Amino acid sequence: MAKVTFDNIKQNDEIRSYLEMGDQSLGVMGFTEHSFQHAFRTANIAARILETLEFSKREVELARIAGYMHDIGNIINRDDHAQSGGIMAFQILKNLEMDSREIASVISAIGNHDEHTSSPVNAIAAAIILADKSDVRRSRVRNREFATFDIHDRVNYAVKDSRININTEEKTAVLKLSIDTSISSVMDYFEIFLSRMLLCRRAAEFLDLQFKLIINDMGLL
Repeated sequence: MAKVTFDNIKQNDEIRSYLEMGDQSLGVMGFTEHSFQHAFRTANIAARILETLEFSKREVELARIAGYMHDIGNIINRDDHAQSGGIMAFQILKNLEMDSREIASVISAIGNHDEHTSSPVNAIAAAIILADKSDVRRSRVRNREFATFDIHDRVNYAVKDSRININTEEKTAVLKLSIDTSISSVMDYFEIFLSRMLLCRRAAEFLDLQFKLIINDMGLL
């Protein structure tokens, strides 16, 4: 049985359609961008995390696949999109004749990435959680009327730079943010993202890492 590759996934018209139209639906509801840029960033960061930690090439590839597909369930509904996305991914990957154990790894990661219901159940899930939650940036804000920004718009718009780095010697996963505090305070960030940061800590611990959060060069977690 031929291995399903990331190239197979990113060239799949069905997957592209669901991601594109799911992002359009979120746009109508006023949510931040969940387009191909977010899909590719999550895929590449998740893969880089496992590659840095010297997981196998196939596990890195599966992390890239799961990261790209993780928000596919938004086409059904934002609520419970992780679970619906996992079910959708199961059918798509089964049709592509992916190995059943690999399907299990991918769909469990997709089904466990949302902070309301998630848990780092495997290394791929842990990497996707860290990759997904670290993608906070100005370009994800759709609203162009600053006067009408809600707290989510302000916090995302205020983030000038966001990156997560894995240090294998110190065994840390460090999320480093640069925030324009004239737009949003650090406290605002914690108000809406605390549950995500706690989930990142659990994901890092699963990978035998200590999670650290640095905002404007100040260590906060």
